[in-house]
Amino acid sequence: MVTSTHEASHRLFQEHPEALAPVFEALGLPPPSKQDFDELSPDATEIRPMERRVDSVFRYAPDMGENFLLAVESQTKKDPDKARSWAYYVAYLCAKHDLPVVLVAVCRDRATAKWAVGPFECAVASWPTQTTRPIVLGPQTVPAVTDEATVARRPALAVLSAIVHSENRRAPDILEVIARGLLSFEPDITKYWFEMVEIGLESTPTRENWRKLMQDVVTHSPRHRTLFEEKYLEGKAEGKAEGEARGEAKGVLRVLEVRGFVITDAVRERITTCTDLALLNDWLDRAGTVERAEDLFAPGTGPAELSEEAP
Repeated sequence: MVTSTHEASHRLFQEHPEALAPVFEALGLPPPSKQDFDELSPDATEIRPMERRVDSVFRYAPDMGENFLLAVESQTKKDPDKARSWAYYVAYLCAKHDLPVVLVAVCRDRATAKWAVGPFECAVASWPTQTTRPIVLGPQTVPAVTDEATVARRPALAVLSAIVHSENRRAPDILEVIARGLLSFEPDITKYWFEMVEIGLESTPTRENWRKLMQDVVTHSPRHRTLFEEKYLEGKAEGKAEGEARGEAKGVLRVLEVRGFVITDAVRERITTCTDLALLNDWLDRAGTVERAEDLFAPGTGPAELSEEAP
């Protein structure tokens, strides 16, 4: 079953394969650059009516050095059947692309991570015909990020650290460091990384700790019901004082867009340039009931007018 941890890991490595740096350290290779990777199809289905699909597959093709494939799998529990699937993935990908394959398993549970190391053998008596030995990214191998400077310098590795250490007793402290470090980026970049962490933690107890740390930043991922969606659609935008107006304005526009309204440039500009939080909050409350976007600005409907007594 595809879990949020699977999806977060897939997105993380797909968009930021530099997070695989611990794998390259294990291989004795220098840290990789993003431009050295090509994403390949994860489909490992043969003619037989049986579908097999790797979480993520990348081809590492630097200008100089050996080319090889990385098959990345997220594993949340021990699974003997998966060990056999991994052997198949490695053999299939090697035969299909004529390249050596490194199998990487991402685990957040210590027991699962210890199991995933293998080796998994296809053997008769003492003769192993095939041996599968994944490189495991888990609590024992991915360092716990404990300083904000590392987060600012290597955000993708910090997100991976948050996911694989989510069941660690020190998880709240690790998340707090990562949250503070991510706030050093521009707001849009911060929101991107905050979303990545929240999705990765969705099925863990530490997700609520992370949500509490997100008081200053809102994120959006409709399929996962993240804090951004709840705050925008419920009219509860939060954030730093200087970003509150912008957050409220985005919330208003988002609700209007969800309702299918055509938003003219004039309406968009009036909303995005407004700095009156009370007025923006009123617009956000009424954005779900107006018949068209322009009705938000109807005379006598703002908070100031509603509070005045009739002469």
